[in-house]
Parts: sequence; C-alpha cells; structure tokens
Amino acid sequence: MPEHLFKEHAGHSELHAHSGLAVWEDASLMPEWASFFGVKVLETTASATLAVDVAETLKLSYLRTVNAVPLYVEKTLVLLGSTPAVLEYAANSSFILGEDVTPMFASLSLVEELLNKTLTAQHKEDESILTDLHNEVSDDFDTNIAVNELLVDTSEAPFIKAVNSILAQAVQADASDIHIEPYRDELRIRFRLDGVLYDRLSFPRAVHAPLVSRVKIMASLDIAEKRMPQDGRIALVLGGREVDLRVSTLPTAFGERVVLRLLEKSSEMLSLEQIGFVEHEVTALRRFASSANGIVLMTGPTGSGKTTTLYALLREMNSSNRNILTIEDPVEYQLNGVGQTQVDLKKGLTFANGLRTLLRQDPDVILIGEIRDKETAEIAVQAAMTGHLVLSTLHTNDAPGAVTRLLDMGVEPYLLSSVLRGVISQRLVRRLCPECGGMEPVASEEARELGLAEHSSVGKACGCAACSSTGYKGRCAIGEIMQVDPQVQTQILACADAALLRKSAEAGGMCSLQQSGAEKALAGVTTPEEILRVSRI
Repeated sequence: MPEHLFKEHAGHSELHAHSGLAVWEDASLMPEWASFFGVKVLETTASATLAVDVAETLKLSYLRTVNAVPLYVEKTLVLLGSTPAVLEYAANSSFILGEDVTPMFASLSLVEELLNKTLTAQHKEDESILTDLHNEVSDDFDTNIAVNELLVDTSEAPFIKAVNSILAQAVQADASDIHIEPYRDELRIRFRLDGVLYDRLSFPRAVHAPLVSRVKIMASLDIAEKRMPQDGRIALVLGGREVDLRVSTLPTAFGERVVLRLLEKSSEMLSLEQIGFVEHEVTALRRFASSANGIVLMTGPTGSGKTTTLYALLREMNSSNRNILTIEDPVEYQLNGVGQTQVDLKKGLTFANGLRTLLRQDPDVILIGEIRDKETAEIAVQAAMTGHLVLSTLHTNDAPGAVTRLLDMGVEPYLLSSVLRGVISQRLVRRLCPECGGMEPVASEEARELGLAEHSSVGKACGCAACSSTGYKGRCAIGEIMQVDPQVQTQILACADAALLRKSAEAGGMCSLQQSGAEKALAGVTTPEEILRVSRI
C-alpha cells in the first residue's frame, strides 16, 4: 500500500514520517486504526514466539530497515509492525515465503524490543563458529569489512564473524572489559563482569594472529606493528545500542595481548542514589557540589566509578546560569549544556595546557579528568583560588591519601588547606542477585573485621541461572567521604601523614570504606566477603 494513502484519515494526521517510515504518534489511536484496516493489535507476547528461521529467510537487514518482526502467534505466522505499512510488508513476505503471513500492529517500542530479541537469537545460533574456529584458520580472510551493526553484519569470513560474536557476547553480558590473551598452547578470552574476570572462551594458538589483526583493523591500528604497544578506539552498534570500545595492545612473550574496555554511549547517566550512595552520603556530596569555589576530589582505582559519580554531581549542578567545562581523556559521557574537551597528546593538548585555556572561557565549574602531575595540580589550585569550583580524580587508595599525594606533587600546604573542600574515596561492590540473594548470620571473623555485631544478619550470595551461578548481578558504590573541616585543615598545614589525617577526619564524622560497606551488607545489598574483597588495603 503506498505510504501517502494512510498519512491522513478521517480528519486525523496522527502519523508522521520518521526515518522514511510512518510511525504512530499517539499509541492510544492504534485500536482505531486497527479497526479501520481490519488488523489486530498485539498487546502481550504471552502467546507469541520468535520466528527466527523466518527472520533469516526475510533477511535481518531488511527487517531492521522496515522495523518489522515475524512471530508465531498461536501457530499463526504474523508480521508485526508499528505502522500500516506492515500490510504491504506482510504481502511481500507471503510472496517470498510461499505461505500466508498475517499483518498485525503493535507499539513501536514492542516491535523494536522483539526485533532486537530476534536479531540476538539469530546471532547466538551463529556463535557455533567460536567452537570450531580452529578448523577455519586461514591466511586469506577478509579484514576490510567495516562493522556498523554487528547483529545484521553479513560477513562470511570466519574471523570477522568470530570477532563480531565475541564483541556481541560481551555487550549482551554487560561486560566492562574483554581480554584477549595468548599463551604457549592456547588463546584465552576473558570477560570482566561486575569487576571480576571470568574465563569465557579458549582457542588453539593459531587463531591468535588473525583474530588480533581483525581487532586492530577495526580500531584503525597498524597491523604490521607488533613490537610496540598501540591504543585505538572502536565505535559499533549492537541491536540499536551504541558502544564505544577503547583498545590497548601490548607485546608479550607469546604475541600481542589485547584489552578492550567497553562503554555504552546510550546508557543513561545514573543519579547519586542509583549509584548506591545512602542518604547521609548524598547530603555530603551535594554539600560539596554547592560550594562556590574550591576543589573536590574523587579517588579510587581504575574502574571504581569515579567518573560516573562526578558526572552525577555535574548533572545536578548543570543549569543555564552556570558555565561548566570539562577536560577529559577520553570524554566518556555526553552531557547537554556542558562544554567537553578531550585531551590529545599527539597535538600537544594536555590536561595542563587545556586547563589554562578553559580558565579563559569564563567557567564557573571545571571538571578535570585526572590530576596526573605537579603542573596540573598547581593550575587546579590556582583555578580554585580565583573563584572556580574544580572537580577531579586522583589515584590513591583512600581519601586521606589524596592530601599526601598532592603535597608530594609539590602543592604548598597553605594553598591546599584553603582550597580543598572534600575528598571521596570510592569502590564498586557487586550487588546480590535479586532472584536468589538471601540473608544469613555473619561469621564471627567477618563481624570482627567489619565491626558488625555478633550474629547480625547479612546478605548471602547463592547463585542461580539469572546470575550465571555467581550470586551477584550489577554493582553499587561504597565510599568514604572526608570533609575538610578546620581540624583537617590544621593537619594539612602541618603536613601530617595519612594516618593522622584519617584520625582527624573520623573525629569529624567520616565513615571508612568498610563501615560504608557494612551498612549495605546489613541491608542485604551485598555480602561481607564482597566488602572485604574491595576494601582491604
């Protein structure tokens, strides 16, 4: 049916063009349109099953383009769409398949959800290539095919399909990192899930070179250079999800080791509460964010969620009467209304150089991705002294350690004591699986180390299919928040060590990482074992 015939009907103009197709503008009118065209509306998938075999015949790329999905609804083959154009698509499908295909309407969100599930199911069927890839080792594989949407990539080369499948598995499992590790007799693939590495796949050693070459080409790296480390980036789409991968290669005794860090661009930024901070912690963080000037620091190891927390603060501070600028390496989140600059060492744009320029842009708030050297630290202090609020990260084990690190860098104690407003040390702990998590009495040894009362009830990890038998699913933050009060300022002026700073901060109300974690263990959010795993120094 020509599209122009159903753009307006009965005085309504409830359909509009979108990506070349007409989509429902008001889902409440769908029953009215369904009645007019004599087509049923699918409101629940309880009686529906995915028609993966039909989707393969109709071509996955075509279904993605027209935004339609085949289903079996009570043994009837149905083509589900969100527009009246599905009538024409169903007629075409009947001709291709040689059997009746019934058109049916559904909301755009439901169609996209089912289409992504179909694409994923079909992709999993193709993953058998990973189990017998050693039979396909060849030197004539094609490495020039760009990957745009992994689930509809039609490449036949075995190593292209293998890399696509590995990346797809990692994204679908919500992995944060992929490790490609060559050893004497095997190639091992590991995923980092919720902060813990798990073995995922193992291949013969001969697979290593072509697999790594494919990754390097996707990341625009030099495949001929195997003796020097390289860094690159891959942007891809998986089932409509935009993912950015940072790629790092490292020469080892048995070949290049590759680590890919995944960042989902389309993921929604979390609030402080969603990150895992409790009420009194959120209050302290918001007090820091409301400062007119000064420095607020986030500390913790790589992958502890420091940038996520800083951006949660930025989002709350973001308003039309504030000029917020950032300099990062790389820019991990895009925040509307914030000017973001990425460090480019090859062109001489360092944190220090970029920060000098930012100060000439009339900022109110500045986010520095990381304070790495004395020069950056001194400029950050100068910015805070001249009326700016500076947010940044620092790699130290705890909050008091941030002060001693800056003093070691050469920042004058009298300057640091006057500009530092607070330090947050953060870790991420795994949450108990909501399907199988439970409670149990805490063991005496754990109670003693975490300061819990004997026989307190704490979270217990069990393990089920939903969490891959780990007992955990997802992560949340624990943190110690050090407010720089007059007592702490006095210790900074005296160049006190971290131990004395900690005593002063705890006297002022700071809770340690273990105390913050103990609250979550008692609340059944996580387990004492998990708290001790991430908080022991």
